[in-house]
This record gives sequence, C-alpha cells and structure tokens, in this order.
Amino acid sequence: MKKIWKLKAPSPHAETLSREAGLSLLMAELLIHRGINESRHAQTFLFPRLSHLVSPSELKDMDRAVEMILRSIDSREKITIYGDFDADGLTATALLLNFFGSLDVPVSYYVPNRLTEGYGLNPQAVKKIAEGGTGMIITVDCGISDAKEISLASMLGMKTIVTDHHQLPEGFEPLCPVINPHRPDSVFPFRYLAGVGLAFFLAAGVRAALRERGWFRSRREPDLKEYLDLVALGTVADMVPIQDQNRVLVSAGIEKMRNSLSPGLRAIAEMASVVPSKITPYDIAFKMAPRLNASGRLGSAEMCVVTLTTTQPQVAQKLARQLETMNSQRQSIEQDILERIEDEISSKGIPEDQRTLIFWGKDWHRGVLGIVASRLLEKYHRPVMVLSIQDGIASGSGRSIGGFNLYQALCHLRSHLRRFGGHDHAAGLALDVSHLHEFSSALERLAKDHLTHEDLITTLEIDAETSLQEMDLETVRRLEALAPFGPANPEPLLCARNVTILESRVVGDKHLKARVKQNGAVVEAIGFRLWESHPLQGKTVNMAFTPEIDRWQGRERVQLKMIDLELADGPSKLKQA
Repeated sequence: MKKIWKLKAPSPHAETLSREAGLSLLMAELLIHRGINESRHAQTFLFPRLSHLVSPSELKDMDRAVEMILRSIDSREKITIYGDFDADGLTATALLLNFFGSLDVPVSYYVPNRLTEGYGLNPQAVKKIAEGGTGMIITVDCGISDAKEISLASMLGMKTIVTDHHQLPEGFEPLCPVINPHRPDSVFPFRYLAGVGLAFFLAAGVRAALRERGWFRSRREPDLKEYLDLVALGTVADMVPIQDQNRVLVSAGIEKMRNSLSPGLRAIAEMASVVPSKITPYDIAFKMAPRLNASGRLGSAEMCVVTLTTTQPQVAQKLARQLETMNSQRQSIEQDILERIEDEISSKGIPEDQRTLIFWGKDWHRGVLGIVASRLLEKYHRPVMVLSIQDGIASGSGRSIGGFNLYQALCHLRSHLRRFGGHDHAAGLALDVSHLHEFSSALERLAKDHLTHEDLITTLEIDAETSLQEMDLETVRRLEALAPFGPANPEPLLCARNVTILESRVVGDKHLKARVKQNGAVVEAIGFRLWESHPLQGKTVNMAFTPEIDRWQGRERVQLKMIDLELADGPSKLKQA
C-alpha cells in the first residue's frame, strides 16, 4: 500500500528540555512529540510510579459509590459485578470479584452472552440477578446508556453503581452513581481510563474508606498490586492511550506480569508462547487478549472469568486449552468472512474516490465482525462497516481512521439506525435491512465532507531523521525508557537516507531480512511483511524504521525494525510536516 512519510519539524524547545532534563536531543524531541515539554513532566513520564496515580475521590460520584458499597458490606448484602464480554470488561469483572472476595463480601458476577443478549444491561439479566438475591449491581465497562435497565433494577429492589469509560449518550442524566471520566462535571484530570482502570480505582476507593474506618485492624488488607496484571491486560487490550494514568498502571502491571503471573494468565501466556519474564504490550494485545476474547466472541465468556480468578494451576491450564481451541475456531470463522469480502472487492473493485467501505452478509458470525473490520481498515485505510443480516436486521461493527469520528458520524445518521454506540475509531450499530443502501449512501456523503483523498493514504509520522552511526547500543537502551508503547505513545519512528543494502533475503512468513550500511556503520534489519521489496542487494534506499535491541543468549545488538523503504534515487515519500 502506498504510504506518505511526514517528518516532524524539530522543536525549538528541544535543546532547553535536553539541557534541563539531562537527556539527549533525540530523546527530548521524542518526548515533545508526546506532549512532554517540561523537565518535571519528562521525569514523571520516563519513571512512572504508582504514587503518580490520582486520588480515586477525584472521579465524579466515587465518594457516593464507595459509601453505598460500605453500607452493603456492613449489611452483608450480595453484590453482583455485571461485566462486558471483551478483555477489558472481563479483567475488570475478575478484579472486582477478587477484591470483594478478599473482603469476604458475598459477591457474584454476570457477563451477558454476546450473541443472544448483546452488549450492556438487559431486562432479562436484571430480573435474573434480582431473583438470585442480589442487593447491588456494579457494572464494569458498560451501563452508561442503560437507563431503562437501571430503573428496572431499582423497581426490583436493587441499587446500581455504573463504572463505564464509554462516551455519554445524548441527554445523559445519572439515575445512580455513575463513575465515568468523560462526565463533563468530573474534575478527574485524565479522560481515557479503560474499564479495568476504573474498576481498579473503585477498589482503591473502597479500600481507602475501609482503612479509614479501621476495618483492617483485625482483617487482612488486600494488596491492590496483586491485581495490576489484570489492569495491564485489560488496558492494553482496549487500545486506550498509554499516557498519564494508563502509563502508570500498564508499567506497573507489566512489571507484575514479569515477576508473578496469576495461574490463569500464566496458562494463557503459555498457550500463546509468551515468555512471562519478557512480556510486552505487543504480546498482551496480539497474543494473550485474542485468546481471552475468543469465548466471548463465540458466545459465553463465563469461562474467561473463571480462568482469570482461579487459584488452581491445573484448572487454569485446562481452561486455557479450551480457550485456545475457541481461538482457533474464531480465526477460521474470521478468515472465511474476510475471504468472502475480498472476493467481492476483487470482482467489483473500489472506486478511487470512494471514502467508505460497507459489507454485509446473511448470518455472518457477529462475534468476529469487529476484527474483520479492523483487518480491512489496516489494508484499505478508510472507514469500514461489516454487518450480519439476521431476521431483517443488519448489525455489526465499524472501524475508522483519523479525521473521521465514527461515533459522531453515527450520531449524525441516527435516523437510519435502531441503536449504536462506541468511540471515535470503533462503533457497533444495528439497522433495518431496508435502510442499508440509504445508510450506506449517507455515510459515504458524510465521509466525503470530512476526508480528503490524502486522508485515505497511510501516513507514517516520522519523529526524526538520524544516521545509523547514532543508533548504538547505549542510545537504543535509553530509548527503551519510553516504553511501554501503545496508542498515543508509539515506538519511536525514525528515518535514515542513502542506506546501502549489503544483502537481503526473505525469511519466515514473508519477512525481509537485510544487512545495511551507512557511512561505515553496519546494522542488521528486519521488515515484517516487506518481502516484496526483495531483492535489494547493492541498492541504496531511504528507510523508515524503529530501533530495537535484539537479545539472544545473553548477547545484545542493535536491530532496525524496517517499517517502510523507498529507493533513494526515485520519487520520495518524505514530506515535511
């Protein structure tokens, strides 16, 4: 796919930050590109600590929620955690189950079936929970749009506390304590916590209040650090910005994972061939989370909650094997739908001026449509909708690119829809089949109003131009302080011009392996899925890359992860931002 390289302009403040914070000029530039402009903020970013977490009480309604929970604890009232069926919701559910269980509070959980119940609270579930003797429902990663179900819970004698990080619906009015950082009346300084992050803050708020009461004088006080592996997994899996509070939580969580994994997460890591002591956000997002999501995508996710909460390694291993089987099934279903769509694209083509892609099919498995949409977005770089038609209703998922807020687009087109919800870049929706063509045309018109042709070309944001001589072990080690990487904190992307390819070959699954040279510096490089560029031996290229350290059998060497290449004597992709 064609790409544009945009080289960010050097910051006039980089030298000052470099001098005041004792950093290299390159590191100062990279921090400024991440919104870090002051020395004190640089130190906080590079050395995140749990002490940097904001007080839970700064979240709107946290104090009300905590007081309600304390009254339930005093009265030995049963609490039900109502979660979502993705990795974020499942880890949040498991965290609060473990937390309340450690307090010896009567607690249970409910995770709806994706295929038969859908997302969020539903009346049948609320009634079932009431019949089970629950006095309080605490939602995690859902509930913000479920006013009718909250009212029903109240009619059935249950209190409700909502913890949710999704966008507030139009006309939002809280019917109970609602802990959501997006609330306009919230003073919490960070808006982008994942659902599991909010669950962690709720647990911290409850523990602080119980500690103030002296509740732990005769009881064991739970160590919330024990739950940080769950927090890291759910936060990374939900693709929220790895900044501020999330950066603190994920950093501490990955450290916890590397030293002590719970039986369930250890079993999942083993199935995914992840070495716990070397675990990275990439391992979490693309190896562990898909296995955790698998059962929820195919139906019921209860197995995942048991996996995440069991203390018995044998039980965890058995369940992890079942999740592995389900993940393989999920991959097969996903691939089948993707191949059908690719066949349609091959036969019809995509007009050059078309801004959006919408595909639908009869009885496509709804649990994998979001993944299929993500795959298509990655390949074609334009807003994508993938829908399944069942009983006259088309429902499914959408994904979008920068510059086109999908949630706001659906708000604008709500007259065509039965229901919808989501974020800037991801959304779910349902509409009558009879409205499909009209909706498709309206979405395309809206996209053409907001997206230019250039917006549809993948852009690589180059942090800085450098030389291979600068990429020595000490420099790359220092760059590792920017980790953990993720949304809003990507790996440093650099470029070098006039690099000579000494040799190249194709390895593994269509990867390009090369040895490159520039002004006497020779470095090994690898480009994942760049096999079509081979052969390159003897040619001179410009290279966009991320530097990394290849560690093997106690030895370290610099390796360049090539992201894109161009011949140095041809038309350049490089533009000044």
